[in-house]
Amino acid sequence: MTRVSIRIGGDTGKQLHAVLARAYRAGDLPLVKRVSALLAIGRGEAVETIAASLDAGPSTVYGWLTTFLVEGMAGLQVRWRGGRPCKLTLTQRVRLKEVVTAGPQAAGFPTGCWNALLVQTVIWREFGRSYNIHYVSTLLHNLGFSFQKARFVSDHLDEARRQEWLTTTWPAWRQRAAAAGGLLLFGDEASFAQWGSLGYTWAPIGQQPVVQTTGKRKAYKVFGFIEFFSGRLFYQGIEGKFNATTYQAFLQQVLDQTTAPLFVVQDGAKYHHAAALQPFWHAHRGRLFTTRLPSYSPDYNPIEFLWRATKRQATHNRYFPQFDALVGSVEEALMYFAAHPERVTALFGLYLDRMAEPTDVACTAA
Repeated sequence: MTRVSIRIGGDTGKQLHAVLARAYRAGDLPLVKRVSALLAIGRGEAVETIAASLDAGPSTVYGWLTTFLVEGMAGLQVRWRGGRPCKLTLTQRVRLKEVVTAGPQAAGFPTGCWNALLVQTVIWREFGRSYNIHYVSTLLHNLGFSFQKARFVSDHLDEARRQEWLTTTWPAWRQRAAAAGGLLLFGDEASFAQWGSLGYTWAPIGQQPVVQTTGKRKAYKVFGFIEFFSGRLFYQGIEGKFNATTYQAFLQQVLDQTTAPLFVVQDGAKYHHAAALQPFWHAHRGRLFTTRLPSYSPDYNPIEFLWRATKRQATHNRYFPQFDALVGSVEEALMYFAAHPERVTALFGLYLDRMAEPTDVACTAA
């Protein structure tokens, strides 16, 4: 194979990449091929390989190189395409949906995030169709995609146990609580840092919002329960640590405020099941019942929606020079939700509606 020894780097390489991006946005396929070939030559790839990948002849690639050596960047002018983009067939649209769903790394890109430029590249590479970059978002929306922020999931997830909990354990627990006239409580804890939290907001273009922060790592910690059937909120803020002692104090507070049996859904935090708590569980075994969520499954706990809403209302883009200011802001938000249980149930959204769907699972005694 023939290799052309030519070095393309520095400012020239940056300019070529910029032209390539503009060519993709404009839907100028001929220029995309020419610039892609020049960059490949700069990487030392064989001319025959480059020609084959671009569906062109080796002589054509040499011609592109000669023109570039004579005319330089001035010979690489972007021509914006007008009119409607070439339509993909139904088969091609199905294939594009599969490629996008699989992710950009599976498509050979060194990134985990799709953008319109990459999707435009895939459409040209897979189907030989040139789409204006401004239409790519519309195409993706029509295929059932939306622009979303990714979330982390643990690589320790046990999907079999998660499915068992969702289809068997949870329906039986819900029915048992309803049959006993009890309170079905989802429990969790949250920390609200004095340095605040950042959230999206509208701001003038080019002027990123800035928020002062003390940098202090002190945090206000909150135990919480939300009641499934009514949206009632129980909470207790502390300035100390989450441990068996503080958790027992919170449980006692909830017991003192209620008379019905308590059916608690909680995660596997060590202090939830500490040996020091066993006498307490035993003393209240007639009123206090617990079940454990699968490991690494915060998405199965609707109280996470409450914590997000509280931070959005109380700490996002806020400055707390004094710790008391943080405590006051968090308490104000929590008191609001406690006084408006309908707002709590509204936070559950479609997820809670799905969990609440009736099932035919028989109740079993724990």
